[in-house]
Amino acid sequence: MTDNTNNTNQVPDDEIDLIALAKTLWDKRRFIIITVVVFMVLGVAVALLTPKQYTASTTLVPQVSDGSSKMGGLSSLAAMAGFNLNDMTGGSSELSPMVYPQIVKSVPFQLELMNTPFQFPGQEQPLTFYTYFNDIKKPGALALMKKYTIGLPGVIAGNDKNDATATGDNQSSADYIALTREQDAIRKRLDKTVNLDVNDKDGYLTLSATTLDPKLAAQLTRKAQTLLQNTITEFKIEKAKAQLQFIQERYTEKKSEFEKAQAALAQFRDRNKNVTSALARTTEEQLQNEYQLAFEVYSQLAQQLEQAQIQVKEDTPVFSVLKPVTVPLEDNTSGLTTLIIFTFLGAFIAVGWVIGKEFLGTVKERWQES
Repeated sequence: MTDNTNNTNQVPDDEIDLIALAKTLWDKRRFIIITVVVFMVLGVAVALLTPKQYTASTTLVPQVSDGSSKMGGLSSLAAMAGFNLNDMTGGSSELSPMVYPQIVKSVPFQLELMNTPFQFPGQEQPLTFYTYFNDIKKPGALALMKKYTIGLPGVIAGNDKNDATATGDNQSSADYIALTREQDAIRKRLDKTVNLDVNDKDGYLTLSATTLDPKLAAQLTRKAQTLLQNTITEFKIEKAKAQLQFIQERYTEKKSEFEKAQAALAQFRDRNKNVTSALARTTEEQLQNEYQLAFEVYSQLAQQLEQAQIQVKEDTPVFSVLKPVTVPLEDNTSGLTTLIIFTFLGAFIAVGWVIGKEFLGTVKERWQES
């Protein structure tokens, strides 16, 4: 009976609390409406003032020449069991597609993009990213003031570092890459602009670039695609090209020796047409043996040279383009989405403020009573 009485009393108390809460919100409806309207105005302002960004992308499928796909197929089935076949297949010359994003984020790759001319909006002649962001897009007055007041020690240290880099030993430039502060700033900008996503399950790559101009985004994506394909190709055929170069050099040497042996044998036969001495026959046999040996070596190298050329072609990767680069027509940001987010944010803050204030008031009263 006591429990039933407590439960009976508890339900009305809860109902009274909910009704009191609803009444409190209704009494503060003016404050809530004003707050929501203010946040809606802020949302409209943010939507109008936020620069539009455009993303251009392309979808590629790397083809493996030996028929053993490193992506998709058995790889996706093995991934369900917790195994990764990408590290178990292929020879040493194979490059896993999971490494491709690291190539895009590498400093040499970004320096190549930085020094490539692009057609920027409002510019008559193509400019590189380095020239555009250092000579055309100069920092504003506020940024300059901050740079030469709060950041003055860093500027001085940066100038000293740049001077040290400029006067350093040029012989060590092949061992490491030294960047200036301006180059590093633009490199970080490109690092956020160009992205590569690898879908290991379905076996395709998505390369994208996001800029404020749609045509510039398409140009940057196309250049990044070409540079990525060239980099991967150079890596995969590096061993085959080295082998081809070695055989080409040996082939050239043996071809010269074969031609000399052929000419020496022909000249000897021309000078000794009617000579039948044993010494002449011995000399002719010796020249014939040298000619035959040179011909066999030359013939074998010619076959190896042909095989090496074929191997370079076989090792050259092929990328099938599923989705070519197109100029984006719509920007990434949505004004309606921004407005909805700010509206809900304003309502949440206003309701939270009213409930929090009411709760703190109740706690204060109980504290004083106790």
